[in-house]
Amino acid sequence: MKAIVVTDQAAGTAGMKLVERPEPHAAGLDNLSGVGYGDVVVQVHASGFTGDELTWPSTWTDRLDRDRTPSIPGHELAGVVIALGYGTTGLSVGQRVFGLTDWYRDGTLAEYTVVETRNLAPLPGDVDFTMGAALVMPGLTAWQGLFEHGRLQAGQRVLVHGAAGVVGSMATQLAREAGAYVIGTGRAGGRQTALDFGAQEFVDLDNDTLEDVGSVDLVFDVLGGDIAKRSAGMIRAGGTLVTITGPTEARPADGRTVDFIVVPDRDQLGEIVRRARDGRLRTNIGNVSTLDDAVAAFNPAKRVKGKTIIRIRP
Repeated sequence: MKAIVVTDQAAGTAGMKLVERPEPHAAGLDNLSGVGYGDVVVQVHASGFTGDELTWPSTWTDRLDRDRTPSIPGHELAGVVIALGYGTTGLSVGQRVFGLTDWYRDGTLAEYTVVETRNLAPLPGDVDFTMGAALVMPGLTAWQGLFEHGRLQAGQRVLVHGAAGVVGSMATQLAREAGAYVIGTGRAGGRQTALDFGAQEFVDLDNDTLEDVGSVDLVFDVLGGDIAKRSAGMIRAGGTLVTITGPTEARPADGRTVDFIVVPDRDQLGEIVRRARDGRLRTNIGNVSTLDDAVAAFNPAKRVKGKTIIRIRP
């Protein structure tokens, strides 16, 4: 099968290349194929890639910290189940699925991949594979940040940083639909995009004063640093700062700070795709490329705004 592999962390995307790799097969507990108990083999139709993946330790090692290069990056996918490993329940051969793969296993920038069944959800037949792949990481990140960690309630004021971005635009839509008043932030060029995705106000972080928006109940942070610290000072008593930038010293005076890493969740994926089917949730796709052109698509100098999706099969 064709697959993108990475071999050199220092080289970044320059260390990516398209190669031929053996196809995985469902042979039960077979270490050579990588298919184990509860796994399925998925024919990948569309895959997503997160811009900073090549800095993650899990891209380069397994859970025992052993080198696993050359590794296949990408963790978001939509495709079709073609084989089942031992102990697999809840999915069937031929079923359309989408989901998030394990960080420490080979990923989805390949024609086939092995995924734990519990990490996948059914993809309805009227949802395109490209959209399915684009919903996974942004949708789960926004959902978990707002509802699991942020405990968002209707009527609250929510500050969403990077509201024109891939994750921020998803958080904006979900928060607005949940009945929150959403204030988006970002650069001036993102104003209209943020408003189009549902933000009711927009703060240009280069030219406006963030604190002028007043107090908020929840901050959804994708920026970190000084912006996160200033945002913490705006949170009402009992409110929450939720961040995906890693551990932070930003703390509300009388509230919580939660930094989290997104995890797979079948039920949440079902809720997310239901909203997409109803037209209540839109993806923020910037570029759709092919596997043959994937290396060029991930070049930081050529990357466009919005989510980059690699369409593996036409």
